[in-house]
Amino acid sequence: MEMWAPSQAPQSGRDSVAAMLKIPQDKVTVHLTRMGGGFGRRLDNDFMNQAAAIAAKMPGKPVQLIWSREDDLRSDFFRPAGWHRLRAALDSSGKLTGIDGHFITFETAGKIPNPASMTADEFPAGFVPNVRYGVSSIDTRVPMGPLRAPRSNALAFVYQSFLDEVAHAQGKDLPTLMLELLAGHEKVASKPSPFGPVPGFDPARAQGVIKKALAISNWKSPAPAGRGKGFGFYFSHLGYFAEIVQAGVAKGGQVEIDNVWVAADVGSQIINPHGALNQVQGSIIDGLGQATALAIRLKDGAVQQTNFHTYQLPRMPMTPQIQVEWVKTDNPPTGLGEPALPPVIPALTNALYAATGKRARNLPIDKKLFA
Repeated sequence: MEMWAPSQAPQSGRDSVAAMLKIPQDKVTVHLTRMGGGFGRRLDNDFMNQAAAIAAKMPGKPVQLIWSREDDLRSDFFRPAGWHRLRAALDSSGKLTGIDGHFITFETAGKIPNPASMTADEFPAGFVPNVRYGVSSIDTRVPMGPLRAPRSNALAFVYQSFLDEVAHAQGKDLPTLMLELLAGHEKVASKPSPFGPVPGFDPARAQGVIKKALAISNWKSPAPAGRGKGFGFYFSHLGYFAEIVQAGVAKGGQVEIDNVWVAADVGSQIINPHGALNQVQGSIIDGLGQATALAIRLKDGAVQQTNFHTYQLPRMPMTPQIQVEWVKTDNPPTGLGEPALPPVIPALTNALYAATGKRARNLPIDKKLFA
């Protein structure tokens, strides 16, 4: 079997095709076509198996498999849903002394897949004296998979939104709370992984991007009438990103986003400046799309969305001005495909709270909240 496929994991695709056809792995040749986006969907190779199954019934004839847009939307591996209950403890001086969080997620065959999981060191664990996290899982038959910045795209929204609430209860803003939590802490030790040691979280690098974002956005200056500024920070995929969004709400609850300011630390060098800028801008637009639309709904086991009229991707009119500044540090360069996305979602919802006094606690944002 000889295949051409746009896979993010061609070896596992080859192995699964060989197992399905009951032929040796070295009898399956995969040519990797470097075309199109992946964003996690092409880590699953069901399309390779489908094409191979068709070709096996038609020996000696070339087969080209093309999915329709309807196939693509309704036969996917979907980002897992989740529910969080969070509580905070403040002492008599208003200092944050405890976080209690419980996460309800999904499992399949007794296992929680990576995109649906959460680790015990989720910030602010390690930076608050008392933290208790719990996880419960519900069995599902819905196929689950990664969406760009898996796990982080949801957890950043949850925890940065909640810490924004905590900051308001303290009479301060989120960047101030973040800098207070980070102050005086040492770098977290590296973790082992199948690919070698993974650098741990560095509070100094986090403080660096937070301060840069405040400076480039002129954070302390008030937003125009009807607008609010919101902040979000997240460390994921070895990138440190602090982002500020200015946004408001138009008639009918339509979210309007004016500006996004981004401060990024991905090491000592920006190897491809144009590519790096495009990665960040694309991540911001992608994240804003996740925040404002892109819901998948199931009824009787079937996906209700069919094409772009019911699954509305971000378009040019909703794209804000995006300013990106690099904070270069004496660290090895890391990737940019994913870490710029997570913090823009809480930055947006925190901005909408600043503008309206109403807090979005679900994604995508329900326009009825602001109507």
